[in-house]
Amino acid sequence: MNPAIDLWVYLSTSPLAWLALTLAAYVVADRIARRLNRHPLANPVVIAVVLVIIALQVSETPFETYFEGAQFVHFLLGPATVALAIPLVENWRRVKRSALPILIALVAGSVTAVGSAVGIGALLGASPPILASLAGKSVTTPIAMGIAEQLGGIPTLTAVLVIFTGVLGAVMVTPVMNVLRIRDYAARGFAAGVAAHGIGTARAFQVNELAGTFAGLAMGLNGILTALLVPILAHFLAG
Repeated sequence: MNPAIDLWVYLSTSPLAWLALTLAAYVVADRIARRLNRHPLANPVVIAVVLVIIALQVSETPFETYFEGAQFVHFLLGPATVALAIPLVENWRRVKRSALPILIALVAGSVTAVGSAVGIGALLGASPPILASLAGKSVTTPIAMGIAEQLGGIPTLTAVLVIFTGVLGAVMVTPVMNVLRIRDYAARGFAAGVAAHGIGTARAFQVNELAGTFAGLAMGLNGILTALLVPILAHFLAG
């Protein structure tokens, strides 16, 4: 029998099949993105997600079954986030020189992200649980889901909003920065990290290492500040 068929027969009976599918989808997506010269619209995360969804729909596989294998990739998100400290240490002098602009940009970005989402939702008549789910949409998923749960929101809805925000930010960050004529990669990366968390950070690293460094810094700081800011805002509005 063909070795490839033998391998698939083995994998199809174990959760490793879905781990292999996830990795293969990203490899294919990354090659597509490279063929398109890393165009902002050719985001490998988006392409890989679409490929996985198609595979699950065709095979009629429930998400729970898929996640039995994909959870290994999910586990690696922790070490990958910690690894962002490496380029940060390498560029520490630049970060220290930019401490004041970083602080101002962080506060402005965090307040704008939370205020705009909740404000627009309120104007459109969203219910309190929906507003609570919207509040953390610009921070990384674990923090955002924790914020939503604490405020009485819907964590699963928050997770979807976080992913959508990250994908949209990763697609838009380069064209928007070009239109605004912002050439400083530190500023571009920091904006991507504040607005689009991990997916925006991944995009920033594809463009420039310095941009990725500041994006990773922004993602971490924005998660902390938003976790502190949103409960205070909720208490103020409730009062």
